[in-house]
Amino acid sequence: MTVILGIDPGSRKTGYGLIERAGSKTRYIASGVIRIPTELALPERLKEIFLAVSEIVAQYHPVEMAVEQVFMAKSAGSALKLGQARGAAIVAGMSRDLAVFEYEARKVKQSVVGTGAADKLQVQHMVKTLLNLPRAPQEDAADALAVALCHANTQHNLIHLTQARHFRRGRLV
Repeated sequence: MTVILGIDPGSRKTGYGLIERAGSKTRYIASGVIRIPTELALPERLKEIFLAVSEIVAQYHPVEMAVEQVFMAKSAGSALKLGQARGAAIVAGMSRDLAVFEYEARKVKQSVVGTGAADKLQVQHMVKTLLNLPRAPQEDAADALAVALCHANTQHNLIHLTQARHFRRGRLV
């Protein structure tokens, strides 16, 4: 049984989602959004992200963290702020000795929805469906849960590959 913390970083809103993976079974634990007051300067916002993620880790005791990689935003300034928010979350996880993994947004969408070009509503719907939730999580929380699901699926597939003896007609046996 592995508890995975997924993070969708942002300098104003950072989504988080926790799932538990046992074999091929996945169970929802918690999710939400860390909302940072807009009047705070960037260094203060980064501190808030660090403290909030540290608190989540202390409360739920995940062993692995999956974080969405930075994509090229509308401006270089936005990309830099996103990267710094990501860094604050990663340092919070690393300071608690979590194994940290990074995934591109397209890979996350491909893993959860089936297409790397999926929109936010499709991601929300599939997260709701895959985790048997009563309603779709908030957008940033759904993205974080999608990152955690992507990691769980990737790790499960890697374990399956390493246990295979050989390929036959393009299939593992």
